[in-house]
Amino acid sequence: MTANISILSVLTKNDVEFILVGGLAAIVHGSARVTFDIDVVYKRDKSNHAKLVCALTPFAPYPRGAPPGLPFSWSPETLDMGLNFTLHTSLGDIDLLGEIPGNGTFPTLAANSLTVSIEGAPVRVVDLPMLIRLKRASGRPKDYEALAELEGILGNRPA
Repeated sequence: MTANISILSVLTKNDVEFILVGGLAAIVHGSARVTFDIDVVYKRDKSNHAKLVCALTPFAPYPRGAPPGLPFSWSPETLDMGLNFTLHTSLGDIDLLGEIPGNGTFPTLAANSLTVSIEGAPVRVVDLPMLIRLKRASGRPKDYEALAELEGILGNRPA
């Protein structure tokens, strides 16, 4: 199974400000790896939190891996009080990240991103050099495995 990218269309249709990172960003840049969720760094402000809640509410977001029935309020206030959320939705899994290792905040990533069309929706994606920095900073074995491929892709691009 692969990530359900229709989540990206839902976010863009609701004017949510986010930047695609992680495995799907790697695929956009030419990676052959498979990913099962969508990772985005979202802008942390009240307006964007309200848009994010509105966008995902119809798809029943719930903390991934949490036992059923756990009290969970999907609200702008929840986003205000938290930072990173790993959610399951009826559209698939999404990681909503307020920041990630490697200086992965929304303002920094916005300055190191490009816009691509995914299923007809304009999606901001972290650029390849920054994605490599983020993968290196993560310290996760699966990200270290992806580095050689991403560095090869970067090295084969025309100057």
